[in-house]
Amino acid sequence: MEHISLIMNKTSRRFKAALSQIHKTQYDYDEAISLMQEIASAKFMETAEAHIVLGLDPKYADQQLRSTVTLPRGTGKNIKIAVVAKGDKVQEALTAGADLVGSEEMINEILQGNLNFDKLISTPDMMPLIAKLGRILGPRGLMPSPKAGTVTLDIKQAINEFKLGKVEYRIDKTGILHVPFGKVSFDTKDLCLNFCALQESINKNRPSGAKGKYWKNITICSTMGPGIPVNILSLKAS
Repeated sequence: MEHISLIMNKTSRRFKAALSQIHKTQYDYDEAISLMQEIASAKFMETAEAHIVLGLDPKYADQQLRSTVTLPRGTGKNIKIAVVAKGDKVQEALTAGADLVGSEEMINEILQGNLNFDKLISTPDMMPLIAKLGRILGPRGLMPSPKAGTVTLDIKQAINEFKLGKVEYRIDKTGILHVPFGKVSFDTKDLCLNFCALQESINKNRPSGAKGKYWKNITICSTMGPGIPVNILSLKAS
């Protein structure tokens, strides 16, 4: 118990030290990103995260938001991709660089709890079989979807896009998006470029049922760092 207490105190001290360096109520997005990098202090390479509150009520179908964005400077993460397909598409997936490829046998492995991948791509003909995996894949955000580009016949393109930095995002039950946009080790300009690409994508995919103020609040942080409030006007968000 003493060991756990020491770890918690150490983490708390690190977090409080980082928090003490946030002096403004809001920062322009480039300032916020630079500060996030400056105060990140974990012993591993932290991810840069955006947490965005939108004026959406996801209980209404016309206010759902689920889409993808290709980050121009990538995610900084090696994505492990699994593909469920059959016939010639199996070889296409292997050639394109998929990490795991299979048909019914892969579906059975997933049913047994083997989820050793970050992204699952499927051909349309396999989706009726994958449907039974909804309770396993859904809560983890791994269920293939045409909107997310993970149900497709163009397996090669899908694999290439996700390997190069394509990120899926979707609004949660409280109307908030949680999206990674790189690593804190990136050049600040590269993180800014990724962040702006995300903002443009969210605007482009604004649901038809969105009413009133669309952008309400933006906070960015590193994996273990405190939230830094971002001035929405600095992104020219509407």
